[in-house]
Amino acid sequence: MKVLFHFEPGPGLASKIARLAHESIEVAFCAESDEQRFSRLLPEAEVLWHVLKPVTAQTLANAPKLRLVQKIGTGLNTIDIEAARERGIAVANMPGINAPAVAEMTLALMLAGLRRLAATDRLLREDGRWQIPASELEHLCEVGGRTVGMVGFGAVPRRLAPILKMMGARLIYWTRLPKPENEGIAEWRQLDSLMEESDIVSLHLPLSDSTRHILNRRRLECMREGALLVNTARGGLVEETALIDLLSAGRLNAALDVFEDEPLRKSHPFFTLPNVTLSPHAAWLTSETLARSVTVATENCRRLLTGEPLLYQIV
Repeated sequence: MKVLFHFEPGPGLASKIARLAHESIEVAFCAESDEQRFSRLLPEAEVLWHVLKPVTAQTLANAPKLRLVQKIGTGLNTIDIEAARERGIAVANMPGINAPAVAEMTLALMLAGLRRLAATDRLLREDGRWQIPASELEHLCEVGGRTVGMVGFGAVPRRLAPILKMMGARLIYWTRLPKPENEGIAEWRQLDSLMEESDIVSLHLPLSDSTRHILNRRRLECMREGALLVNTARGGLVEETALIDLLSAGRLNAALDVFEDEPLRKSHPFFTLPNVTLSPHAAWLTSETLARSVTVATENCRRLLTGEPLLYQIV
């Protein structure tokens, strides 16, 4: 079985995957930026291990032997599900596989945003400025005593909640309906109320037609002066032009791993704003996540060969 892994692995992961050959699985790697190699390998691929580069209807049309699109991760917004269904191509994901990594990165971004670590690092590296400017001191904050609002409450917030509570934070959350199992962990709020009440708003939703720009200009303007927005979910959840306006005015702070259009263009306003901490859609990316992902992806290849039901099949 020929597998195309649309990702450039490190030597350790490449070595591990190479050992799959004896299991009748042949994996070819292709960096997401290498369009020529991808076009050359795609027509022979029976399975596509997909990371972030969109799998469009045209991608599927150029893959006549494709039987499975295996998402390395959870979000399916980068796959044309209907086109896959029409072509009889299975689609599967890996719910929760990257939750430990994303939870840790979310916490890291919260802390970096509250302490403005990116700006401090830049001042020290570029100017050798040892002392933090007095004008910045009032912006340096702790998690303890602050209200953290979770928009969505899945695997990542469940991991974060006890850590944040131990650090002294008060937790509130929004989901479409209250979750009885969260009683004693976090208090449910209407979304508008959560935006108004939170010192830190953290996003944990999939991107869909119903969640796109769920944080629109009106809701962003409801946030407290100096509040921090953390996004390790999907960039399209936020009306980015409105966020840029509020950041430029100094009304809000942000720590962002995801963006509406990726990768960010070099001229993007985020790069010039001192109250923004940036990460290149890497919250999920750890060696442990990749190892777990390859295990699940390999098992689904085996099941495809034997005709067994696939794990976490969507289509």
